[in-house]
Amino acid sequence: MHRRRLLLAAAAAATATPAGAQQPIAVALGGAPPGQLPQGFSVARTGQGAPAAWSVVDDASVPEGRALAQTSSEQTDYRFPLAIYDGVVAKDVEVVVRFKAVAGRVDRAGGIAVRLSDADNYYVLRANALEDNVNFYHVVRGTRRQIHGANAKVASDRWHTLRLKAVGDQFTIGFNDQTLFSVSDRTFGNAGKIALWTKADSVTRFANLTIRPLA
Repeated sequence: MHRRRLLLAAAAAATATPAGAQQPIAVALGGAPPGQLPQGFSVARTGQGAPAAWSVVDDASVPEGRALAQTSSEQTDYRFPLAIYDGVVAKDVEVVVRFKAVAGRVDRAGGIAVRLSDADNYYVLRANALEDNVNFYHVVRGTRRQIHGANAKVASDRWHTLRLKAVGDQFTIGFNDQTLFSVSDRTFGNAGKIALWTKADSVTRFANLTIRPLA
């Protein structure tokens, strides 16, 4: 009985809400007419190539009937379109989003950026449907370097879930309700914005974005 109580206590501690955590913020990605940006978003781009092209599109495969998409098929390889949410600035945060990789010949990816200070400095978690992997990077002065990654099946034209939890120098990465890995990094220790991210000619849709500040 004593051992069972210890196991239950450990499980409760693992799932407990951190002190100071706020309620999740549900961001309405489809909350604007098709062709427009949702309220609270701005657009940027890391790297080279054509500007990012983000807008709301009709999508009957989500309950809301609309999603936010990066629609440009510009094939510059080192090109990272960002849809930056200006409503939250946080250091410790948990971000969850659904994404669907629709098209792309050079790349077919979707991701989450956190602790973003500008378009050239941030962490990013991305899943790639051409490579079937989920990788975590930092982007420092416009240069992207991988911190850690894992193989995972990322089917095209199908909704997947990405989860990124950042607490101090610890980052926990989830994909489709499974924790893939945790990793430590100290590149960025300040609060920043949250963004949606794609690469090169990725035509990718996003829905059901939730942001939970943890401090």
